[in-house]
Amino acid sequence: MEPILTARGLVKRYGKVTALDNCDFELMPGEILAVIGDNGAGKSTLIKAISGAVIPDEGEIRLEGKPIQFRTPIEARNAGIETVYQTLAMSPALSIADNMFMGREVRKPGIMGSVFRQLDRPKMQAFAREKLNELGLMTIQNINQAVETLSGGQRQGVAVARAAAFGSKVVILDEPTAALGVKESRRVLELIRDVKNRGIPIILISHNMPHVFEIADRIHIHRLGRRLCVIKPSDYSMSDAVAFMTGAKVPEGVAEVA
Repeated sequence: MEPILTARGLVKRYGKVTALDNCDFELMPGEILAVIGDNGAGKSTLIKAISGAVIPDEGEIRLEGKPIQFRTPIEARNAGIETVYQTLAMSPALSIADNMFMGREVRKPGIMGSVFRQLDRPKMQAFAREKLNELGLMTIQNINQAVETLSGGQRQGVAVARAAAFGSKVVILDEPTAALGVKESRRVLELIRDVKNRGIPIILISHNMPHVFEIADRIHIHRLGRRLCVIKPSDYSMSDAVAFMTGAKVPEGVAEVA
């Protein structure tokens, strides 16, 4: 099976600081790949390079075998890579439907849309309701209610639904359960599984080891700006993963990183 997304030899420098140091990355079709690493390891820079928020100084990224070079997150989004940021990147005062279509609003057909630039709100609302129902978010009764009236778990659910609706090839989730309680975190994990079951591969960035070991198919361990190793949760313990990413232990077959 060929990877859907690969990166080879990525380098990103900020002055004298090297955030990515010949970093490699692989995402297989239909999998949940967790990316873990200590603070400052460079995992955020790696994800930003994949999602178009950062342009690497060196290296190559391929999507479905074709070289890509995103200059903006919008270009990545247009290619089918959707990102749910830790801040959710939503406008609290706008409705659920408006937030799902932010930046890609649907206009009415004919002269009303092309000349008067009127939005096709019924179409957007129907689409938003359909996508929320697909992911089992039935607790949201009114698609027109403001996002600021939702609970933290519901907001995260809307963000995941938006990514799943438009992310045709890859969905990136940055700390999706960081600010949630136990019950809401459990619902978001179920949402992630639902997205995977629809055949969309997921990159999950998280510091929550129990969540990572529960839902990830593979774990990419990032250390000192590069990929240290990729492990399967069934082969190692959480303590092993933490030891690898902090440098307390070295995985078999991997040269020690200074």
